Amino acid sequence: MPELPLSYVWPAVIVMFLVTYSIRGFVFAAFGGSKKPPKVILYLGSVISPAVICMLVVYCFRNTKLLAHPHGLPELIATIVCVALHLWRRNPLLSIIISTIVYMVMLQFIFA
Repeated sequence: MPELPLSYVWPAVIVMFLVTYSIRGFVFAAFGGSKKPPKVILYLGSVISPAVICMLVVYCFRNTKLLAHPHGLPELIATIVCVALHLWRRNPLLSIIISTIVYMVMLQFIFA
């Protein structure tokens, strides 16, 4: 992959910075202070996380071949680790990171 000159990289970084902070600033300007967010925003906040997790599960299992080696075992074991950790610690970040490490170790060293 060819390296991009800095004359392309810096404008992209600046645009990303401006867009990110504009979006964050808009949320605080619209709903900050004592204003209560609209019910639709509260509803979206309650359903977005489970929806994203469901999409990640579908994405993770999309290429699993049950009839070929390793028969989906790395995916299944990593999923069990993720669910068990989440039920035990109630920390999504911890369960995602640990289950990803378990999955990668199994792919690289155990089921290679």
